Amino acid sequence: MTIKFLLDELKKVVADAVKDYKLPTSLQKGDQQIETRAPAVHLMRLPDSRSVTKIAPYILIRYVTSISKEADGQKTEYNAVIRMIFCVYGKDEEEGALNLVNVMDSVRIKLLKKVVVGNAFRLDKEKGLETLIYEDDTAPYYAGEMVGTFQLPPIEREVDYGSI
Repeated sequence: MTIKFLLDELKKVVADAVKDYKLPTSLQKGDQQIETRAPAVHLMRLPDSRSVTKIAPYILIRYVTSISKEADGQKTEYNAVIRMIFCVYGKDEEEGALNLVNVMDSVRIKLLKKVVVGNAFRLDKEKGLETLIYEDDTAPYYAGEMVGTFQLPPIEREVDYGSI
């Protein structure tokens, strides 16, 4: 089970959690009216980082770090830290900030209810899901992040070095 597979499975869960949202998008050249849609979900990077504000609302799922460790006589542990970055748009600052909170809460609740993603990756509930709303004054864009640790299936050794 690879990190890429974890990211793909998380994308499905996150997209499902926010699929019913109708959030405003910002007016672009040639647009006549503000459109609404659910946040787009992207993996690792946005398609074009120069248009970071133009594609709001979105959720970016990023692999941050992982660790594989094995204590003598115990199973291998393999964990990955995943960061989700949320961005929404709203002309009304109160509404925009609340939309961000609602979207983040929907994802948090979905992950805490589901716990296991893709039948292979378990959210480490002991480490929890950490959320942070960015306090910078970036209106009419509002952003935050959520960080969680997922336990991945251990990688089994092909050779038992203990018997050599």
